[in-house]
Amino acid sequence: MATYLDFEKPIEELDEQLLKAAEIAEKSDADVSKTVKDLEKKIVAKRKEIAENLTPWQKVQLSRHPERPYTLSYIEALTGGTFIELHGDRNVKDDKAMVGGMGSIDGQTVMFIGQQKGINTKMRQYRNFGMPNPEGYRKALRLMKLAEKFNKPIVCLIDTPGAFPGLEAEERGQGEAIARNIYEMMTLKVPVICVIIGEGASGGALGIGVGDKVLMMENTWYSVISPESCSSILWRNWDNKEKAAEALKLTAPNMLANKLIDGIIKEPLGGAHINPEEGYANVKAEIVKHLAKLCAQTPQKRIDSRIKKFCAMGVVKE
Repeated sequence: MATYLDFEKPIEELDEQLLKAAEIAEKSDADVSKTVKDLEKKIVAKRKEIAENLTPWQKVQLSRHPERPYTLSYIEALTGGTFIELHGDRNVKDDKAMVGGMGSIDGQTVMFIGQQKGINTKMRQYRNFGMPNPEGYRKALRLMKLAEKFNKPIVCLIDTPGAFPGLEAEERGQGEAIARNIYEMMTLKVPVICVIIGEGASGGALGIGVGDKVLMMENTWYSVISPESCSSILWRNWDNKEKAAEALKLTAPNMLANKLIDGIIKEPLGGAHINPEEGYANVKAEIVKHLAKLCAQTPQKRIDSRIKKFCAMGVVKE
């Protein structure tokens, strides 16, 4: 059974009509082909209408859609089953919220790293809702250094509501682990591509978010704080989350306009969950395109460009 968000109710009603028409055709000899075609056209038209008028908060909702593909689904599709997961930070434990390993994309070996959410309640608990602990970021850094050692490019897939904010995470150095990753990623000698495939929240995203190219899928968000948390700080409640989402300028077009990302990856009409295969293909095409250009550059040129790009962010000249 498909899940519909509150602003997708018109589509839900049309889908129900389409389902009823299919049932009538199955149970009787009535020709409902014209009705089916008309309904399908209406559904496409309605999806276009909604997609063109999405508010920032609605895009946040789409990025969290329960049927939206997660990191391991993308990796599986991109590598065609060649992915070999690597575990552990060699210090504390293996953080299940952060996954990584080697895989082949169009014959080229790539180190994939990303946050992984769960598809049901049990898996969400197992994956800690996609919120890594310090050992998750330390595992990510270990894998990045491994990729650098063997001269393999890195692709980071970002989808997290933030780093885990628990007391034990802070005791084990959450802030230091994220800061260390940002510092080390600036000078990695291999190409680094970061793709926001869902939520890109705060330091939890930045911990694997420093790259030569940072890309966002259409219906994702990237910000220092979530709209709900922003609302709770400024207004002491979550009631103003829509206003906060608007003010934060967290959508892909806003981020591109502010030169905080390098490109936007098109999603299937209605979101990545509507046609995951199309979403996978679009992400793969962008990764392959940028990898070819980045691999042709010298390591020093990549490092200089990466540092220059991130150092220019937030600089204001009067």
